Amino acid sequence: MIFVTLGTQDKPFERLLESVDNQIKKGNITDKVIVQAGCTKYSSSNIEIYNLMDIDTFNEYIKKCDLIITHGGVGTILDGLKNNKKIIAFARLSKYKEAINDHQKQIINEFASQNYILTGELNHLDDILKQAEKFKPKKFRSNNTNFNNLIQSKIKS
Repeated sequence: MIFVTLGTQDKPFERLLESVDNQIKKGNITDKVIVQAGCTKYSSSNIEIYNLMDIDTFNEYIKKCDLIITHGGVGTILDGLKNNKKIIAFARLSKYKEAINDHQKQIINEFASQNYILTGELNHLDDILKQAEKFKPKKFRSNNTNFNNLIQSKIKS
């Protein structure tokens, strides 16, 4: 099962759902696809779409899926990594009015550069799906302990 999540932002991200739908139509995606679409309005008989999900349902899909396709939301990426999932992420872009700025590109590129996730251009989703078949993401290790120690040392000084 593939879980596609667009987060809860107030801007639509139809490009991502259109791309996934096209890959289903081409036969490049044969798995069941579940979508948490947020405010993105999209209709397709090929995918099961929910506007919003309660956190328990969302977490259940994260655990059950074989692949996550998502926007550049840090929360979703971290949830997927903590559950050892393969993740393909695409940035919402300001030029398409999907975001106010292009900060998601920076987030995604940083995770991808460290071999945690896959990314690329939406028009190359077919190639990225092939890469995902053999992709072995780097095991995620939280840096919270180091971060907390740094804050504590600054507070004490």
